[in-house]
Amino acid sequence: MEKYSYVRLAWFMAKPPKRRFMKKGLVLLGMTLGFVAFANAQLQKGNVLVGGNIANFNLGLNEGSVYNISLQPKAAWFVSDNFAVGAYVQFGIAGAKDAATTLDYGVGPFARYYVSDSKVNVLKHGRWFAEGNAGFAGQNVSKGGNSTNGLNLGVGPGYAYFITPNVGLETMLKYNGTVGFGNETYANSLGLSVGFQIYLPGRATRNRIQREEKL
Repeated sequence: MEKYSYVRLAWFMAKPPKRRFMKKGLVLLGMTLGFVAFANAQLQKGNVLVGGNIANFNLGLNEGSVYNISLQPKAAWFVSDNFAVGAYVQFGIAGAKDAATTLDYGVGPFARYYVSDSKVNVLKHGRWFAEGNAGFAGQNVSKGGNSTNGLNLGVGPGYAYFITPNVGLETMLKYNGTVGFGNETYANSLGLSVGFQIYLPGRATRNRIQREEKL
């Protein structure tokens, strides 16, 4: 048995490196191509997007510190490849002890389009996208501060990076404007947010993946 082990070790060491690692290289290449194909499949018609964005998250622990939280959960359905429509809800609150509190809220539909050109997307597992929304929103400041409530429009670019075939981390720069009623009829802002989205395959995508796995 010991002699047999030495023979196998000698054969492995004498085997050309190219042959030894070719199989592993092909496996890794197949996994990479499969990852890209699956990520692309997640942006196809019939799939679902669920997640949210965090514009700010800051909880002051010291006396007099400022706290700031802004969350925007959303869900969308891909009505065609790379194009999704859905709805969002937004809630934000900011303030400090013995100071005015600012309350933000919003609800409405949104649309998002992903760029499919690999030359533009920079990273192999990344996708640029553009998002726009229209809904009802407001910003109200306590203690007699300014308030605006009414029609809200937002638009901006973003970038999503797929850390797995089903999960994408993203950042987005978005302009928001609100026109309506209150002691200030117009309010606008430019915000940078980060977040994540979960991409759930629709029935057609699941069936196609299952067929490909059987080949």
